Amino acid sequence: MTASTPLNFRKIAALVAAAGTLFWFYTFHHIANVPPGDGSGFQWLAVFPLGMVFGAFFLPAWLLVAIGRLPRFTTVLGLCGLIAFAIIWAQLLNEFPKS
Repeated sequence: MTASTPLNFRKIAALVAAAGTLFWFYTFHHIANVPPGDGSGFQWLAVFPLGMVFGAFFLPAWLLVAIGRLPRFTTVLGLCGLIAFAIIWAQLLNEFPKS
């Protein structure tokens, strides 16, 4: 990149926040389609840690993008949220019953 074309961190932060939000919505779809294990519905408890990650990382990111403040911090916050989603989702996939 040259000095005349700086990175637009606000757009990057919005894309990262959108990716995290879309992944969060996808997790509901995936959990709803998990093969029935013992029929207890305990797979829905996975919504809580995923919701906490969304609330801790992506809601503030969307707020900061909307008001146009701290775009670099917002980008890093969103990337940390994506990493947290990846770690938690990998663990949850091992816990869900297999088909």
